[in-house]
Amino acid sequence: MQLTQLLPFFAVYLGAAIALYFRPKEIFGVKLILAFSGSFLLSIIVINLLPHLFQDSDTNPGIWIMVGIVFQILLELFSKGTEHGHTHNNNSKKIPWILIGSLCIHAFMEGMPLSNQPELLIGIFIHKLPIAMVITLLLWEIKTQKYKKVIALFIFAIMTPLGGVVKETLLNYESITTIIDAIVVGILLHISTTILFESSAGHVFNFRKFIAILTGIVVAAFL
Repeated sequence: MQLTQLLPFFAVYLGAAIALYFRPKEIFGVKLILAFSGSFLLSIIVINLLPHLFQDSDTNPGIWIMVGIVFQILLELFSKGTEHGHTHNNNSKKIPWILIGSLCIHAFMEGMPLSNQPELLIGIFIHKLPIAMVITLLLWEIKTQKYKKVIALFIFAIMTPLGGVVKETLLNYESITTIIDAIVVGILLHISTTILFESSAGHVFNFRKFIAILTGIVVAAFL
């Protein structure tokens, strides 16, 4: 595993540090980061990943992309949309392990293409920042021991690099790689388009979010 594949791990702790330092109800700029990451991910998918998937492929990537979209929809039944920045008030005394588990599955899957699709790294890194902020604020509202919160955050942080390691060591066959990449493209397609559709409340034009979205597209185009 290349050291660069650990960037999503550090992104989680960077996002957590920002959340714990500012401790606001709604983090300033989080929606702009989400808008940028959503447009960046979507651009990477359209410009780089889709052409790669459909080039000389005998595995019908379109079917597996749809599988990824449906799989992400099922995950969000348990994660409540935390992957695209939805916040939740939680005054319970227990870690919401079902929510954390669904986020971990998502994080594990999105890490799998990073060994052969390095252009995704920046997009996943930026995507992790606001998600880590939301998860951290959610965990720190729970009235339980701090070490349990730290463990939950660590498990989430390690999942993306772990996905890359598992794919590199156990699933390094071209046909399986193509299927996994297509499923992950479907997952990220759902996430990125949802972020963009939700980026403006009530579909009101927001100039700052428009600039963030445009910047994400331009940066992805020149990578």
